[in-house]
Amino acid sequence: MSILYNKFEARIRLSAIRSNYRLLKTFGSRVIGVIKADAYGHGLFETAEALSKEGCDTFAIGSVEEGVALRQHLSNAGIGARILSLLGPIDPEDYAPLWQHDIIPFIGSFRQLEAVAGQAARLGKALPISVKFDTGMARLGFVESDLPRLLERLREAPLVRPAMASSHLATADDPEAVGCVLEQAKRFETMVAALRQAGYDVEANLANTAGILAHQQLHHQSQRGGIALYGANPFAGTAWEHLGKGLQQAMEVRTKIVSVHPLKRGETISYGATYTASRDMKVAIVAAGYADAYSRGLSGQGAQMLIGGRRVQQVGRVCMQLCAADVTDAPDARPGDWAWLLGGTGPLAISADELASWWGTISYEVFCLLGMNRRVYI
Repeated sequence: MSILYNKFEARIRLSAIRSNYRLLKTFGSRVIGVIKADAYGHGLFETAEALSKEGCDTFAIGSVEEGVALRQHLSNAGIGARILSLLGPIDPEDYAPLWQHDIIPFIGSFRQLEAVAGQAARLGKALPISVKFDTGMARLGFVESDLPRLLERLREAPLVRPAMASSHLATADDPEAVGCVLEQAKRFETMVAALRQAGYDVEANLANTAGILAHQQLHHQSQRGGIALYGANPFAGTAWEHLGKGLQQAMEVRTKIVSVHPLKRGETISYGATYTASRDMKVAIVAAGYADAYSRGLSGQGAQMLIGGRRVQQVGRVCMQLCAADVTDAPDARPGDWAWLLGGTGPLAISADELASWWGTISYEVFCLLGMNRRVYI
């Protein structure tokens, strides 16, 4: 968080997150609320409480440590829910909390499986798990050729109880890659069938946000709602953009104008003198920089802000806690006014996808990074 002025703030509308959850629920069965990484920068605890009010009974987080924190908070708030750890246990100290805090881990390697089996035997207490399959992401999970050995080890470890089977889609947000999506779905169904034939009545989930919105045939007993909860459309800029209609962006980011002054034609501004005024202009110095996760990579990329109800251009290099904007066409801009970096009011509000395009990234990163600043819930 920027020390200068301490006015850089990410404003979170929990009502938008709740609305987005309700929209996802209209597409089918149970929606798991994916709130990993501090709810994509929106606040782990606040988001979980908001979703629970809409009936969400299962939350997916990243690390076991994050799951422990969530369980303690929910317990104190009197909220019961299933908690899934998508990463599962990584370090030795991650295993005991699975039993202590009732966390269902994604288990996608024999190393993890052997460790939970050993711990379960020592404790004499069963542990429900989600069997993580790699169907084409090539990241984490058991592959199809692992099935004989996997089923054998599960039979030998009766206290390790598959309650869920999961996999992750690599290209569900690409309308041109439906073939890859269906191939992953086929592999997943084969693997889930093998578990069920072995006697494990697993709850299957494959669909992420894009899968929920676009691929009805991929819906199983539950789906994992992620980026859509926060109002970003995974199909933005594609032929399927309409599938995200109705999503409401939950985060907006604003900061204060520090100074407003003239910049004459031919003068440069900020480090490296990379921007030269092509006309007599007026610039606002804004309290936002890469220390606030407003990336230096935005420099000279056409990034815009909303000042005085007008879109204005960011100019020159983004500094550690400051950057500049051309406010020549926003004559009422004054020091102390708000500059909106994300969101804002009216039709000119800046979307996460717009900011991501100037940044050269995706809306996920925009939310995660800007959400590390001071948050205000509205």
